[in-house]
Amino acid sequence: MIEFNHVSKVYPNGTTALNEVDLQIEDGEFVVVVGLSGAGKSTFLRSINRLHEVTEGEILINGESITKARGSSLYRMRREIGMIFQNFNLVRRSSVMRNVLSGRVGYHSTLRMILGLFPREDKDIAMQALERVNLQEKAYSRADELSGGQQQRVSIARALAQEAKLILADEPVASLDPMTTKQVMDDLARINKELNMTMVVNLHFIDVARQYATRIIGLREGEVVFDGPVGQATDEIFSDIYGRPVHKDEMLGEM
Repeated sequence: MIEFNHVSKVYPNGTTALNEVDLQIEDGEFVVVVGLSGAGKSTFLRSINRLHEVTEGEILINGESITKARGSSLYRMRREIGMIFQNFNLVRRSSVMRNVLSGRVGYHSTLRMILGLFPREDKDIAMQALERVNLQEKAYSRADELSGGQQQRVSIARALAQEAKLILADEPVASLDPMTTKQVMDDLARINKELNMTMVVNLHFIDVARQYATRIIGLREGEVVFDGPVGQATDEIFSDIYGRPVHKDEMLGEM
């Protein structure tokens, strides 16, 4: 469970990215966070694994404060949180297998990882992760030989190889076409259901959010203005979240 207790984030320039956020995300939920650019979506997501430090309040994960965690405790907590980025964050000139194995670095010494000394067990875990996203045949291809959608699925496999307990995804399909978007989102939805793995995903496209989310959180100017099941997220609710009618470019269309 993820718990936000009175969480605020103010940047040095005075911008309030999060304002007194109070909510809980239960194990196994598929949460989609929506809002205009600058609403605080990325800050919300990246605060969960301390990529961004909050100004006030506290974030708990399974009852343990990641906000106060230091040293080995923080390292251990971060190891259990997979992160998927819009730009994939792969080493493009390395093999797919090597990129997925990078999810195992939190389990070994720095020297061992610099030398690339991954045990057979890690390689088996990495291959199983690739099988979950149907990319096992690409294991020894270079990452830059893959399509954008395949690269994003490699980043999903990396999070699985990490043996994360929850996955954070920051606009994971923003640069993908509709067909590829469906493949990536289907993978995330299947992993959510089969492994009961919590997903917290920032999305731009409203129709994609409605199709995959079990719960939608709407942010506007750093405040939670909607938090409820996907069935309650009507057009009127989205207009309220955005402070204006929904635009056509906020709908992906047919997938």
